[in-house]
Amino acid sequence: MTFAEWVDKIDGIVWGPVMLVLLVGTGVFLTIRTGFLPWRNLGYALKSVVSKEARTKSRGTGDVSPFSALMTALAATIGTGNIVGVATALASGGPGALIWMELSAAFGITSKFSECMLAVKYREVNAKGEMSGGPMYVMKKAISCKWLGSLLAFLFAVFTVIASFGIGDMTQSHSIAESIFDTFGVPTWIVGAVITGLSLLIVIGGIKSISKVSSVVVPVMAVFYFAAGLIVILGNITAVPEAIVVMVKMAFSPTAAAGGFAGTITTSVLNAAHYGVARGCFSNEAGMGSAAITAASATTDHPVRQGYINMTGTFFDTIVICTVTGLAICSSGVLGTVGADGKVINGAALTILAFETVLGKAGGILVTIGIALFAFSTILGWEYHGEKAVEYLCGMTPVMLYRIVFALIAFVGATQDLQVVWNISDIFNALMAIPNLICLLILSGTIAKDMKDFQPEVELQKKAWKQAKLAKKA
Repeated sequence: MTFAEWVDKIDGIVWGPVMLVLLVGTGVFLTIRTGFLPWRNLGYALKSVVSKEARTKSRGTGDVSPFSALMTALAATIGTGNIVGVATALASGGPGALIWMELSAAFGITSKFSECMLAVKYREVNAKGEMSGGPMYVMKKAISCKWLGSLLAFLFAVFTVIASFGIGDMTQSHSIAESIFDTFGVPTWIVGAVITGLSLLIVIGGIKSISKVSSVVVPVMAVFYFAAGLIVILGNITAVPEAIVVMVKMAFSPTAAAGGFAGTITTSVLNAAHYGVARGCFSNEAGMGSAAITAASATTDHPVRQGYINMTGTFFDTIVICTVTGLAICSSGVLGTVGADGKVINGAALTILAFETVLGKAGGILVTIGIALFAFSTILGWEYHGEKAVEYLCGMTPVMLYRIVFALIAFVGATQDLQVVWNISDIFNALMAIPNLICLLILSGTIAKDMKDFQPEVELQKKAWKQAKLAKKA
């Protein structure tokens, strides 16, 4: 076997059933352990995100506003997985994969809450007076067995740095360059140079600069893509009921064929579950621990408060954006379409085909712009993740060097074939989850207790919102 084949085989093992069960299983366990509070308080969390207070730094201490912290975390998670990953899951696992993607995200909401809440609870102030936090600090400070905590923290930080260059940088710039070349014919080296220049200009300013850009780009691009996807769904509205029926049928049937809906797609419940859960976890990163690094920078007076705000990231990423992509593909009737090469159309090409059924050529341009914006925001978010991991391992001194190297490597990603790099970075992205999930399970009691103690504050806020609503009506 060649090196590339070995890497591909290891990638398949790492992202195999054991990892997927561990990711989803941890979410299920934490959801039950916390008395389903993340689900029960989802409305409270969503209202908190859109509140004026979330956009200020008036409550507590931190580097950026709670909203900015969420947007920076979303910048790293809303990426090519929402367009390319969903299409891949549907083409490989059938329409039922979307149902499994959403189910995994439902439990992933609790995982995301837990890791972000703990990151705020155990964060530190560095030499520059900035917040430093994330799973590595939680592991080191909160796990009673110190040698285990230190080992898990070291491994998580190392895996994060490696993953940041691959899954968070090179593969994202490659996706941007490739999609822009295919649609507009712009040479990849020119696109790479622009990405590198813009990245360097933004990341050199650290979290405050990154969060300012993310707070504008992420909401705009999400609304932009959501609206376009909704138009496609409405344009195929007569096919939506059948699409939903087929999704549910193929999600739970031992062996099912989509028939006329997507004639070339035949799959099983295990296949649908595998691709749905894998692509869902890849997209929202719940359980990976990455978003927790950004959450630690938020200005807040209570870890649980920020945990609720950050957990909505999984809701927006998968329940909203991925669902729009999936439903647009399934309702358009393009799933299972065979290309000129005799292979089933997959990835970005499948999403573009779906959007073009209603929007014509403009649909392909819209998807290309979406990929470019999503992927670029991912580069910014992951730079901060990697930067904080470097700071944990080596201190403040090499951080500026890391920022420069990170931006320059984006050019390499845009201009080179990256299949092996993609698989290697995919492996390290998954390896990040192992120490993080172990940490979440060990500290599940702390998570449940802190949530329970904060619940009176949640109920008080809900009551205040209700009274304000009644007063407005009066």
